Amino acid sequence: MSGTDFQTLRLAYARSADQDAAMPVHHPVVIVGAGPVGLALAIDLAQHGVRALVLDDDDKLSAGSRAICFAKRTLEICDRLGVGDRLVAKGVSWNVGKVHFQDELAYAFDLLPETGHRRPAFINLQQYYFEGYLYERARAMQGLEVRWKNRVVAVEPHGDRVVLAVETPEGTYRVEADYAVACDGSKSPLRTMLGQEAKGRVFHDRFLIADVKMNADFPAERWFWFDPPFHRNQSVLLHMQPDNVWRIDFQLGWDVDPDEERKPERVVPRVKALLGEDAQFEFEWISVYTFACQRMERFVHGRVIFAGDSAHGVSPFGARGANSGVQDADNLAWKLALVLEGKAPAALLDSYAAEREYAADENIRHSTRSTDFITPKTEVSRSFRDAVLKLAKEHPFARRLVNSGRLSLPATLAASPLNTPDGDAFSGTMVPGATIADAPVRTGGRDGWFLGHTGNRFTVVHFSAGGEPAPEVLAGLSALADAAIPVAAVVVVGKGTVSRAAQPGASAAAAAVAELDRAAVLEDAEALLAQRFDARDGTTYLIRPDQHVCARWRRFDPASIRAALARATCNT
Repeated sequence: MSGTDFQTLRLAYARSADQDAAMPVHHPVVIVGAGPVGLALAIDLAQHGVRALVLDDDDKLSAGSRAICFAKRTLEICDRLGVGDRLVAKGVSWNVGKVHFQDELAYAFDLLPETGHRRPAFINLQQYYFEGYLYERARAMQGLEVRWKNRVVAVEPHGDRVVLAVETPEGTYRVEADYAVACDGSKSPLRTMLGQEAKGRVFHDRFLIADVKMNADFPAERWFWFDPPFHRNQSVLLHMQPDNVWRIDFQLGWDVDPDEERKPERVVPRVKALLGEDAQFEFEWISVYTFACQRMERFVHGRVIFAGDSAHGVSPFGARGANSGVQDADNLAWKLALVLEGKAPAALLDSYAAEREYAADENIRHSTRSTDFITPKTEVSRSFRDAVLKLAKEHPFARRLVNSGRLSLPATLAASPLNTPDGDAFSGTMVPGATIADAPVRTGGRDGWFLGHTGNRFTVVHFSAGGEPAPEVLAGLSALADAAIPVAAVVVVGKGTVSRAAQPGASAAAAAVAELDRAAVLEDAEALLAQRFDARDGTTYLIRPDQHVCARWRRFDPASIRAALARATCNT
């Protein structure tokens, strides 16, 4: 499907064998919704060897650009899913944002000022490309099926399974699953069928999205205007997308007619006020929206689990919607896999709820603060905002108070019950519950990236400054690789160290490393891993399959690692 026009693509309904079965056919996992979250979850499960069936009520990908900002952490997850390179190659990478107040630049900021990261802070990419690349990846995978024009119309929870009634152009049939995951969007029919609701705050404001196609020489930066001369008393946001498409958001206020405001004859003057009267452009997508910050009280309801917009929703400021949904899938897949394999109890799924409900609350809190700053509802709050923006031009302290949409960062799950608390002193951000940082590495004479050697399984990362770990460490790593829940091994050697472990036959220890995995011996190419992980000789980390830290120590101790692994899988 290379070169496919994802906006015109129609995904044909096809009759399945399930529709001719006398009894509901069993599937380990049924995912409802083939958007970014549902597809990411299905791919992740397939990589864990879990068969997944995806049901979608439509026959096409998302209409219009919709979500366009995909964060660094989402790109790292997509690397693990096998689509990261395609997304970054097509997307517009950016790190810099500029904030304007009235007719002046207030200040600029860089979201990723340091080097040594594979992925940029963000890419801008139309959602239909994001979905399209995920779908092409899904089609290539064994044990993964997507059925279009299959609408779930009823859900029957049972103690040991869930049964779904599915409506198609040829009638209704039923399937059953160990677990059903609702990835069916903000108006989630499954949520309604279970008598659940999302609660929160609805914002009384409206925004116009105009995606315009034009040739422009603006840089690939995020530009935000407060009270600009071309749109007084309101705000405007500009983003570059691929294919010469630009996203423009205009704040409209609450007392407007959304049907009138989306008419091209109403939108053209607004765009020309920004770009100039002689600007040449055409519209790709126009929408007027309101938004709410809300979530379900609980994300797990027996055998039905909610993820993405079906579970939680935020304002668009900060790019937290699709990014947090993909991170839901990242958190859920490995846990479902272990439970279905009988290697972890169902209680592990409760940790999905605890961790992602916490992350949703954090996103809602940031999103609400952003929206309150961008759309002040009283004269006092507007006066405060404008005073902060004036000060920001000259005073760095005021820039920390400006909130034009604090951009999406992954939640640090510091209070997760899966974490093993530190028993040794560490500094830095790689605390239990944090997503791990990337850095350049060398292995087998080739340059690469640290994150590419983690994920999909539990991993022990052991820092060995001298280049060759002690024989007892290698023996312990070998034993962990053969555990009931296998633990992969990564040995990080110091910058410039030529590890004898890379030379087969040099020693018994080297042979042990070679048996583990030649690629598991990584040279800290720019000494950034030791810095970012506050590591010295002997430092050891246990990393979850979703690339979160779950434990760390100053020395290698197999008994402590086994205890932390049991805790991280609820096997205590």
